[in-house]
Amino acid sequence: MPGPLHGYRILDLTTVISGPFATMLLADQGADVIKVEGVTRPDHARGAGHGENKFTATFLNNNRNKRSLALDLKSDEGKEILLKLAATTDVFIQNFRPGVVERLGIGEEEIRKVKENIIYVSISGFGEKGPWAHKPVYDPIVQAISGLTTIQGGSDDARPRLVRTIVPDKLTGITTAQAVTSALLHKERTGEGQHVRVSMLDAVIAFLWASDFGGQTFVGREVSTQRAATFIDLIYETKTDYISVSAMTNTQWHALAGAVGHPEWADDERFSTPAQRDLNANERLGLTQKALLNRSAEQWLTLLDDAGVPCAPVLKRSEVIEHPQVVASDLLVELEHPEAGTIRQTRPAARFSKSTPELRTGAPVLGADTDAILAEINIPDDMINKLKDNGTIA
Repeated sequence: MPGPLHGYRILDLTTVISGPFATMLLADQGADVIKVEGVTRPDHARGAGHGENKFTATFLNNNRNKRSLALDLKSDEGKEILLKLAATTDVFIQNFRPGVVERLGIGEEEIRKVKENIIYVSISGFGEKGPWAHKPVYDPIVQAISGLTTIQGGSDDARPRLVRTIVPDKLTGITTAQAVTSALLHKERTGEGQHVRVSMLDAVIAFLWASDFGGQTFVGREVSTQRAATFIDLIYETKTDYISVSAMTNTQWHALAGAVGHPEWADDERFSTPAQRDLNANERLGLTQKALLNRSAEQWLTLLDDAGVPCAPVLKRSEVIEHPQVVASDLLVELEHPEAGTIRQTRPAARFSKSTPELRTGAPVLGADTDAILAEINIPDDMINKLKDNGTIA
């Protein structure tokens, strides 16, 4: 059985990560995603990052299961083709800066003229109003303004730190994909399309609020300066390698104390409750670190696991792909890409017992499906050739 979104068509005018990641998630679940790129200015991600044979890993890992249409949107003929294609589409998604689609003549009003109940999706950095709405944005900019860098730094007074992965981009992609599926469900129930707006800043602050804005939750009782995080995180050094240990409950804390040879910690007033252990985190984690230096990582992982204490090795990326749990989950698959050769990717993370997501095709060559897509909207071969000759399509 095909994926749960089989039968829906999505017109994808997004670039780089946030939008392409969102539409890839939808494509993985069966949607027909048509990626529209400029003839002479394709997605920047095609040339950014580690890559071979004209395909970067970034582009490959955010654009599988899509078809490619190369189109000059600044030409009248290109815009006419896009509008004709939009009339056959369920979802139109773009991540241009606010105002650009209106100048191109492909804003919501124009698209809705050809498909009244279409779901029109706009991804932006800061939203469509406010003093920052028209500013250019990349992931580090959102990390900074959202408070994420201060959280990562561990204290309002410490040097802020970037998270070393593009959390805002990918989180915005996940948020957008979820919003699109909800909008599709609404459309199934009511027949109504709507405009879905997702900003990177909104997505990140909403995400952080669940765990990192406790001091701003209670109105009138805000905390002006956050208490500094412990100087030791939950990554510990051993005689050999690093491990992570997390004893959250009283039972786990008592088990940890016994496993490391310090049963007296269980009766220490500083560590008697979760609240006390949090209040005295520096002392607790410092003692734990000192104890864990006495054995190898392998020895500690066995001892702690046997005692029921959550723990794990700290793996390098090259080690992750060989870890027995990752192998057992069949998460990683190897595929033959016609241009990039043999590549390794993850399968869709969510597993469906009936409508199974699948890896149908690798990321497309620019314009690989242009002819077939135009034929689907009844543009004849001679016109397709003419459009190629004048640079409208490729």
